Amino acid sequence: MAASSTTASLWRRWYESDLVHSLLASPVTIGAALIWVGLLFCAVFAGSVAPHDPFDLSTLSLSDVRLPPAWLDGGSTRYLLGTDDQGRDLLSAVLHGARISLLVGIVSVVLSVLIGGALGLASGYRGGLFDAFIMRLCDVTLSFPAILVALLIAGIGRTMFPNAGHAIALGVVVAAITLTGWVQYARTVRASTLVERGKEYVLAARLAGASSRRIMIRHVLPNVLGPVLVLATIQLATSILTEATLSFLGVGVPVTSPSLGTLIRIGNDYLFSGEWWIALFPGLTLVLIALSANLLGDWLRDALNPRLR
Repeated sequence: MAASSTTASLWRRWYESDLVHSLLASPVTIGAALIWVGLLFCAVFAGSVAPHDPFDLSTLSLSDVRLPPAWLDGGSTRYLLGTDDQGRDLLSAVLHGARISLLVGIVSVVLSVLIGGALGLASGYRGGLFDAFIMRLCDVTLSFPAILVALLIAGIGRTMFPNAGHAIALGVVVAAITLTGWVQYARTVRASTLVERGKEYVLAARLAGASSRRIMIRHVLPNVLGPVLVLATIQLATSILTEATLSFLGVGVPVTSPSLGTLIRIGNDYLFSGEWWIALFPGLTLVLIALSANLLGDWLRDALNPRLR
């Protein structure tokens, strides 16, 4: 009984919090959250949700190549959104492609947060030569266009591993996006750490004999996570779009396991011949993912800003 009452109390406090109130007060944010959750669910459980397995070659037929959506003349009710150039069900291919795009985007953002957050926290707290070195490294990284750096890394990875498996190819793409995305987190965490390290609770922890590592992890880090969460939510859309760009240019994930960018590139070859659905539906899915992530990031930024309450 005590455990259940404690759980109910926590749920009530969470439901009555300012964060939930701001969410329920914004219909646009609720819609973005529903779209994001729906797309994430369909992508994670694509194997069960998708009506067909687009990677099962035994189910493909040349007679089903480039069929239009079901509501157009020549379409089939078996393929709601039509088929692509290989006869794969486009709806199933989009769901599986969204899974790959979301996986690459989420993993690259998590790694960028871990690397950039750790370097920014240590840089802002320690200062000195280490701080100067990290900031100059950030300046050098920012002096190159992120997409060109990602293209270079992905291209080198393709050259080093020409016959790489699916996991290695995904790892190369994740590394390419991570090595261009950690800088924003490092600079954000450093700026917040510079403000926090001079406050009274940090000075009190030093006087109590706490080590620098303990102060950074136990005291400073929780107070600088707010801007990082906002930035990560917004950068998630950027990472997914970067992966789609790399795949569109042919240096992303393998063609045998296409992401949304690969599907758009395939559809682009048939766009002017009238088979517009091959590129349109993967493109719309990519837009919905990026737009919903950006809207959630804007809401989170306003909700965590005490000046706007």
